[in-house]
Amino acid sequence: MQEFDPRRPTLRLAPRLLMGVIGFSALALGWRLTAAEATAPIPAPLDPAAIAALQHAAFTQAEAQPGFARPESVPVKILPGETFEAAVKRAGVAPDEARQVVQILAETMDIVHIKAGMAFDAAIAHPRGQRGPARLIGLSLRTGPATAVTVSRTFDGALRLREMEEKIREEETVAQGEISGSLYESATALGATSAITSQMVKLFAHKIDFDRDIKPGDKFELVFNRQITESGRTVEASDLQYAQIKGIRFYRFAHDGDIQYFDEFGKNIKGFLLRTPVDGARMTSSFGMRRHPILGYNRMHQGIDFGAGSGTPILAAGDGVVVEARRWGGYGNWLRIRHNDGWETGYAHLSRYAKGLKPGMRVRQGQLVAYVGSTGASTGPHLHYETWYRGARVNPVSAKVPQGTVLAGRELAAFKAEKARIDRLLQEQEQAAQDRVAPEAAPKRLAVANTDPVQTAGLRR
Repeated sequence: MQEFDPRRPTLRLAPRLLMGVIGFSALALGWRLTAAEATAPIPAPLDPAAIAALQHAAFTQAEAQPGFARPESVPVKILPGETFEAAVKRAGVAPDEARQVVQILAETMDIVHIKAGMAFDAAIAHPRGQRGPARLIGLSLRTGPATAVTVSRTFDGALRLREMEEKIREEETVAQGEISGSLYESATALGATSAITSQMVKLFAHKIDFDRDIKPGDKFELVFNRQITESGRTVEASDLQYAQIKGIRFYRFAHDGDIQYFDEFGKNIKGFLLRTPVDGARMTSSFGMRRHPILGYNRMHQGIDFGAGSGTPILAAGDGVVVEARRWGGYGNWLRIRHNDGWETGYAHLSRYAKGLKPGMRVRQGQLVAYVGSTGASTGPHLHYETWYRGARVNPVSAKVPQGTVLAGRELAAFKAEKARIDRLLQEQEQAAQDRVAPEAAPKRLAVANTDPVQTAGLRR
């Protein structure tokens, strides 16, 4: 393409706008969709300010700077102890340009008290022949889930500051996927926040051992409410409506003034006690006779051990009342909770208790009560967990604990109506997924799936 000549009227650049939009990937400004977000509906048109920024970036990409190659996008993360200016220079920009862009950014944000790990995208044009410093064409920095600032070069060579803000909308999201890596990574790729995923893990804690039962390729489903930006970025998520993994399903429903989760038959499958009171921990020692790791002889192990790092949160296995929170011999820091119908649970070798925890305090299932430690007779950080029934220790794994509530009457009818609504959402999502891979629809839908939402808005007439 012919190089840009500042003596020519800028009107002649207009025919190249479309080409610049198509080649916009070098200055994507950090607004790219993830693969999972690509399945979302086409976002609404951007506001005039965002479109103006799009047009400017398109012109910048369409015309190379005189004496420079076309710009390329350089992602930069600020290193510990590094200044913003030093990070810009590390991208290959000359010191004077780096200083200039920092001064411009200082008009709208604090560039002195920055944290390591802050990321930005710089569009850099290298001189032809690779001699001399690179030239900064543009820089984009996300300042919030729906906001960003950009510094871009105008046609007269000046750097100009722009602030961009996406609109936020509320939506009920249906996320369907497979485990790839960890559950947290897989759910995050579909728009779920860590809070939503943690809630899911707690729901399944009494049914599934996430360390041993979950495998790559296992399918899962989530339905939750969230606030989402035009480009598909989750701002905030709340109210997990439904969750499914390995064929086990939970539906959210209000019972006795409390939000609970029930299976497809209206049975509360929360369970009386959690199977694993430590998120993501693995069982390292089972209930029964074993060789004591410190004493060196066979001895009855009257609980199960979960290996976890020091400071890992411990959750109450069920609703109940704190009976003991004290030092107890080889158990070190010890916690005992009394539940209904003669059941109790015990937690040993704790590093510390949750703030405000004391005997007589009522706790709910899944509530933070203590942290993993290595106090007492312990060879390393872990949780020793015990289950008691009518004063005697029983195996936490095989103990037959009471079941949860079963809905009936009007409550069951209301639950079935809510379940039917969720099921329709899931069916519609599955049908939409099938339509996307249909041969006759593939060309059109693939074009949308592989297009940046900002580009799509810019190309829309």
